[in-house]
Amino acid sequence: MKGVSLPLGFTFSFPCQQTNLDEGILLKWTKGFKATGCEGEDVVNLLKEAIHRREEFDLDVVAVVNDTVGTMMTCGYEDPYCEVGLIVGTGSNACYMEEMRNVELVEGEEGRMCVNMEWGAFGDSGCLDDIRTEFDLAVDELSLNPGKQRFEKMISGMYLGEIVRNILMDFTKRGLLFRGRISERLKTRGIFETKFLSQIESDCLALLQVRSILQHLGLETTCDDSIIVKEVCTVVARRAAQLCGAGMAAVVDKIRENRGLDFLKVTVGVDGTLYKLHPHFSTVMHETVKQLSPKCEVTFLQSEDGSGKGAALITAVACR
Repeated sequence: MKGVSLPLGFTFSFPCQQTNLDEGILLKWTKGFKATGCEGEDVVNLLKEAIHRREEFDLDVVAVVNDTVGTMMTCGYEDPYCEVGLIVGTGSNACYMEEMRNVELVEGEEGRMCVNMEWGAFGDSGCLDDIRTEFDLAVDELSLNPGKQRFEKMISGMYLGEIVRNILMDFTKRGLLFRGRISERLKTRGIFETKFLSQIESDCLALLQVRSILQHLGLETTCDDSIIVKEVCTVVARRAAQLCGAGMAAVVDKIRENRGLDFLKVTVGVDGTLYKLHPHFSTVMHETVKQLSPKCEVTFLQSEDGSGKGAALITAVACR
């Protein structure tokens, strides 16, 4: 690799102001990340400087791409109907193809442009307050970015386990669980990982195995406790999937209305661990989309490392 400058596609999954294909100013960190001296800076320059400091090779960053856009591009390569990208993993976000006439920031009325929605921040204006619970508020207050990314905090993998932990604490205080005794482990933030949610909700899991997961958390449980914990996990994950489906239904319906169509056939490219690994999340989300946008036929296409391949595709097109 010495002596050559290789073109690079850079996937960067954080809110950026993007003025050029190869320039992205980081607006704010999300998903629990914090690194000083980056917000307000061009992340492409920061990456280039870091590469130069190594003095080993040179890379020409051709494109900086959000992971939703990368996912949409990868799936679009397989399916020409793919015009939406969705990530449901540690965080959550979506992008879609918007008509140029509706894009105020760019000149021209013809054609379409991909819009990265940063939908995790939906609700930051207070419009979700009616459906946020005391447990959502508790998780938000103790997060690294209080008051921000409110929609994401109700949906994505980073936060679901913490919502469950807060509910279990409340139930225990009220004497409904664990004989009213709160263990030190249960008081520990982040102890209830989202992967436990997936395991506990797995259909083939007997209550005995639910108990062993809880015992691993230092919780002495009865059979009734296990039933309640499983129900809490089900409700929290189901709500997340329904909220995600509601957002997706709104997006596909907007595309349909933009084009003045009575019926729209569209594909959504999806990536993210929560969508892929949780036993019921995708099913509930698909049902919700079907229910809320009856005039759209929506197909979901899973992408394998969508963000990486998508960035490479965009870079290849730009180089050509």
